[in-house]
Amino acid sequence: MAQSDIIQTILKDSDHQLTLFTKDEINDLRDRVCTKPYRGKETRFIRCIKRKKEIQLKPEEMVRQLYAARLINQYGYPESRLAFEHPVNFGRQTKRADIAIFDKDRPDTPYIIVELKKSKLQDGKNQLRSYCNATGAPIGVWTNGEQISHYNRKDPNYFEEISDIPQANQTLADILTERFTLKDLILKDKIANERKSLKDIVLEMEDEVLANAGVDVFEEVFKLIFTKLYDEFQSRDDKEFLNRFVRPATNIAIRENPFGDRGGADYEALRAAVEEAPDVGFRPMEFRNTGQTDAELKEKIQNLFNQAKDEWPGVFSDDETFELSDSHLSICVSSLQDIKLFNSNLQVVDEAFEYLVNKSAKGEKGQYFTPRHVIDMCVQMLNPQPGEYMIDTAAGSCGFPVHTIFKLTGHLFSNLEIPPKEKENVLKVFGIDFDEKTVRVARTLNLIAGDGETNVLHLNTLDFERWNDRTESDRKWINTYGRGFERLERLRAERDENKRFNFDLLMANPPFAGDIKESRLLHQYQLGFGANGKAQNKVGRDILFIERNLDFLKPGGRMAIVLPQGRFNNTSDKQIRDFIADRGRILAVVGLHGNTFKPHTGTKTSVLFVQKWDDELCPKVEDYPIFCAVSEKGGKDNSGDYIYAQNSDGGYKLDKNGHLIVDHDLHSHDGALSDGIAEAFIEWAQNEKLSFWTDTSDETNTKRRKAWGTLIANNREREIDVDLEPDISRLSDEMNDMEKGIE
Repeated sequence: MAQSDIIQTILKDSDHQLTLFTKDEINDLRDRVCTKPYRGKETRFIRCIKRKKEIQLKPEEMVRQLYAARLINQYGYPESRLAFEHPVNFGRQTKRADIAIFDKDRPDTPYIIVELKKSKLQDGKNQLRSYCNATGAPIGVWTNGEQISHYNRKDPNYFEEISDIPQANQTLADILTERFTLKDLILKDKIANERKSLKDIVLEMEDEVLANAGVDVFEEVFKLIFTKLYDEFQSRDDKEFLNRFVRPATNIAIRENPFGDRGGADYEALRAAVEEAPDVGFRPMEFRNTGQTDAELKEKIQNLFNQAKDEWPGVFSDDETFELSDSHLSICVSSLQDIKLFNSNLQVVDEAFEYLVNKSAKGEKGQYFTPRHVIDMCVQMLNPQPGEYMIDTAAGSCGFPVHTIFKLTGHLFSNLEIPPKEKENVLKVFGIDFDEKTVRVARTLNLIAGDGETNVLHLNTLDFERWNDRTESDRKWINTYGRGFERLERLRAERDENKRFNFDLLMANPPFAGDIKESRLLHQYQLGFGANGKAQNKVGRDILFIERNLDFLKPGGRMAIVLPQGRFNNTSDKQIRDFIADRGRILAVVGLHGNTFKPHTGTKTSVLFVQKWDDELCPKVEDYPIFCAVSEKGGKDNSGDYIYAQNSDGGYKLDKNGHLIVDHDLHSHDGALSDGIAEAFIEWAQNEKLSFWTDTSDETNTKRRKAWGTLIANNREREIDVDLEPDISRLSDEMNDMEKGIE
């Protein structure tokens, strides 16, 4: 058996991974592995880096050998300061720490304790806490080979995260007080380096301090994330400087393998380029615990929060302050300080906020944040263009609007200025939601994505007759949402009437749990009456959203709406299907995987794509083909946890920011996955000559040629739009012609 196969075989079915370590580190480990008979069967052994004898190789031992080698080779700790299976006494009971590093001045006293046995963070942290308290060690490390956490034991009650452990010639104070800039944040980002999610961090903070802090956890974490985003935003000049180093390097990585499995090559190229860039004169990050007193840290973070409120108004009140105690805030800042939020996809933020928003209330309303790969599929299929108006009428955290902005501007969150022309397009994107907490989250994300302004409105989409109660007399509402609503008013189909609008696109995942029973509301809708013309006593919430959404679209406008599967095949819902078919052309029905909205619900859902009839853009016909597809790879397991794509060597695929890529079949994720449902629909739509693909096909092909030509030439220092959903089979043939033309 090949040595690489040996390692994968040992790791199989275990909770340990080796993604934390480099290929060189793993190759060094592989060279020390041998196989010999043991108790009647062939068994793998390794020569221990510390004990200098052969040890049976199990997943935990693999991680220990790798991390011990890193302690010696990278951190500079001599073997004499390391101990394996160090005894820790608990009264009459003795346990053993996986690795202990002794104090250089007190060779019998543990300085750092490393825990490997517990493969789950919380279990490992609890074990680590007990070992550090028993030995007095001020620093603890937990890792399972995939994730890693470093802690400073402030006292027996609190463990405070630190960016890293000290080198052998450093002290803990050196780590806490070192100068830390945007460059360091990119290189040490926990999400990219430690395979942690923001939700993991929030859960850990909750377990450590938030659960018993006597505060509104959502509000306090929201303030922290809001402040952290502002701190990164303040370093946008440094980001622009770093981009001069990053762009050529990442372009080369793409050029060398534009369509193949790069397996994180973009991110590795980015890291290498950032490491080479000087950061002289860079702004030090302020959202950090730098060794000051807890009271001093709270004052610093509160001042930063106040500046953020001034920069991005309308999310928090002017007099809002942190309610966390000084010591609790210190723990939370330390936990979040090494998370990079800008230039991340929304999944990073969504997982945390979806957990924080009142889950029971959201569940009662049947409203859950839509997974980002579902959103991206819808955006790619409906192909929003500059100058078009788009809205989400059940916006939640505003995934559809923000990803529409990503499509229009060609980038994810970036703490750089948005050009005026792009900003005009951003201000044509809207969101509406009736849940105040999610509206505030959505406004924050839109303020960032849209460079300071937002069209996210706190309104009840279905009860449009009562909008005036807010828009005309609620002074606080007007001060917060007035400018966005003024822009919405200009899209009314009729003056002073909030029923019909003239939007080009609509994408929404409306709540589909619960019925509307209020007769006043039902009488506003045609679907509030049965096929016999009689008023109904109750109607499903999602049914009213179907009619409401169609009213938002102008003739020729197109929409994507997530609906329960029953609406497509229940005999009792024939009236609804007839209503839709009478108003527009059914373009596509995409059946989503049953795990898509787990763990919140296992309800089977589909996405309906419709274009309203229009004499020019979508002439009415009686008979036409419909694109139908069913997702067989939903990106989540039966528990609702994300499944991530892997490379051929078993490691996880990474995007250009070092984030894991969800494994699904809805779209190709810019070539990181195989072509999916979105790419199949695009080909079908072009063959069908649908207006929103036919009219832009020549323009899109021109953009593709220019973008890829520039990429290959690699002779411009500007951000290149490679988010063009290339038709690989055709574009690869065009590459040779482009290269010849450039030469």
